[in-house]
Amino acid sequence: MYNIMTLQEEVRLPPTEFGKPRKEAILQLLRAKYEGQVDKETGVIVSVTDVVTVQEGQIKPGDGAAFHPTTYKALVYKPELNEVVEGDVIEIVEFGAFVNLGAIDGLIHISQVTDDFLDYDGDNQRLQGKESKKYLKAGDKVRARIVAISMKKSQNQKVGLTMRQPGLGNLEWLETEDKKQEDKANKPAEEKKPAEKKEKKDKKAEGKKKE
Repeated sequence: MYNIMTLQEEVRLPPTEFGKPRKEAILQLLRAKYEGQVDKETGVIVSVTDVVTVQEGQIKPGDGAAFHPTTYKALVYKPELNEVVEGDVIEIVEFGAFVNLGAIDGLIHISQVTDDFLDYDGDNQRLQGKESKKYLKAGDKVRARIVAISMKKSQNQKVGLTMRQPGLGNLEWLETEDKKQEDKANKPAEEKKPAEKKEKKDKKAEGKKKE
């Protein structure tokens, strides 16, 4: 889930930045330090959007920089268990599919793609259903549910996904199923008439036999 959070930080402003507008200089420092970083409590810091307040700086012994208590706003993404997300398949591997969710990647294990048994087609880099013949490849857009989360370090983020629930899956598969259901619901009434006529004939024949 994406959120705008208000955070606080004591920002070290080096002497080389003293001549610049203070808020602008601090905004650049915060962006360079935090954008793309992962915090277990906060989530992925996508962007530092604004510096709200900057207090007067203090000089610390042995350091010529000024330290400014700062309040700023940041766009963060923190995945939540059972959250339904959409993303693009970026890689197919033997054990599943990696999906880019925007700020982070997730993994759909091969056992969580579909109820059908899947084969790994290494030549074409795709997973293909044995019975349904449906396949999943890089570039496909999917809808999935988050079932596992590990947010320890920027290099060790793990988000587990599943598509084995109603309403989830490759968006192309879902559109095809929706169209089938729509066509079935809109089936012309005329197609039902032959069955009705047959039923009437059967009743009429049955009546003649009784006579």
